[in-house]
Amino acid sequence: MAKKEIRLQYTGYVIFAAKLIGVATGLIFQFILARAIAPGSPEYGIWGNLATIIPYFTLFAGLVPFWVMRCVARQQPGAAKTGLAMNLLFSVISSLVYLAIIPLILPSLLSEAGVANPSAYLPIYLIASVQIFEMYLIGIFEPCLQASTPESVGYGLILQQVARVIVAYIIIVLLGQPLLGALVGTIIALFAQLIFYYRLLTAEMKQRIRWTYVKDWLKGSVLIIYSVVGSQVMAFVFIMLFYFGGVRSMEIYYLALQVATVVTHASSLSFALYPKLLTEQHSSHVRDAMKSVLMFALPMAVGAIIMSHSYMLLFRPETVAEFPGSEIVLSVLALDSLVIVVSGIYSSVLTGVETVDQQKLSFKSLAKSKLFLFYSLSFVHSAISIPLTYYALTTFAFQEPFTAALSVVAINSIARFAMFLVLVIVVRGMMKVTVPWRSIGKYGLASAAMAAILYLLPPSTRISTTLLWTVIGGAVYLGVLVLIDKETRSLPKTVLNEVRGKKKPTSNETHVETI
Repeated sequence: MAKKEIRLQYTGYVIFAAKLIGVATGLIFQFILARAIAPGSPEYGIWGNLATIIPYFTLFAGLVPFWVMRCVARQQPGAAKTGLAMNLLFSVISSLVYLAIIPLILPSLLSEAGVANPSAYLPIYLIASVQIFEMYLIGIFEPCLQASTPESVGYGLILQQVARVIVAYIIIVLLGQPLLGALVGTIIALFAQLIFYYRLLTAEMKQRIRWTYVKDWLKGSVLIIYSVVGSQVMAFVFIMLFYFGGVRSMEIYYLALQVATVVTHASSLSFALYPKLLTEQHSSHVRDAMKSVLMFALPMAVGAIIMSHSYMLLFRPETVAEFPGSEIVLSVLALDSLVIVVSGIYSSVLTGVETVDQQKLSFKSLAKSKLFLFYSLSFVHSAISIPLTYYALTTFAFQEPFTAALSVVAINSIARFAMFLVLVIVVRGMMKVTVPWRSIGKYGLASAAMAAILYLLPPSTRISTTLLWTVIGGAVYLGVLVLIDKETRSLPKTVLNEVRGKKKPTSNETHVETI
């Protein structure tokens, strides 16, 4: 089977377009849900709590896909089907554990968070178990596609987002069931995405299962378990936020997160960087990915900060009115999202350049690898953030929703930035990463011009005005960038060439600075 060429920029454009469509559909979804939930109802906070709890029961979803993707990228036969069989097994076990534990812990969890009738929400939490099964399957399908035709993941994302809005609208608006509609809409949308992915992988699913892979995967999975546990321990601060800060603190955090997450969508522009580096370790790929990502991530973060109050008003005006200053939570999360985006590029470099699996895997070789060092950062992050979060939430922020939410995101963001600096140092020892400082400076200048215009515009309390201000801000940014940056002026032609499949001309940039 001939290997398909992975087109770095084209894939980035497709995935980013899919994420932008997802932003629109996501805003519609969140708007429908937030406006359908009555003021004072705990349902929006519970929806955010569900999004925090489910990942704890998908700990093994990435156990073998990490290695499966590397095998598929190197065209090892039967890897995709073998990975599917393993993830199906893990999904059944995890779902059964969830169904056994949730009825035991839910009454205490919701009671402490201030929910009056915890038992009324048990059916919602039980239905959510379907998502566990779906996430395990998506967890194996997407890496297989990312290794071969990564742009197809973008098409699946579009299908999922559109389907979720349609189903949610029917159940939330027409049937008057906000929380149930959000949950069922998500489940059906994920199922549609799964069907689409499976059809794309039909050829791989006809190959034989090769159990000989499993031994090495399971040996290597110790490292992945270490990684996943570290990530979930790191996320424990938000369980603490719900428990000590109350359901309203989770509501503030989750509202801000919906907007801040938009910034992280810019990382999709480097989606194909990791599989590309598995076979072609050229520093130019990293530089190009960084330029593409920051061209969008920087203005998106700045815009989220300048218009934080208006964006928070889009979903729950009563929450913003009740907790003045809650938009500060969004500002902190926007900066944190920018760090996440840049960290993602360095993470792709580290995982793409690492070759520990190209020799016989052993616990000793894994422990000496840069992957082990990389995955250890999450535990260091937790060692910093969890004690500080506990202190904050049990002293000055106990049952103080705004103070609790702000304290948690600030502590978590500072810890993440510290880990990012460590990651940069580690990657410098593996591969020369050229940072396009000149381009970043231009993005910063255009973002500053945009921020100045947005700051001078009158504050918006209407949805239509907020969207108009967003368009104006984007137009100012793009206009200034076109004036000062030659590459931006040639971007339409570059995109057209990528869509047509033409090879990108060699960059004539001669001056780069390295970090």
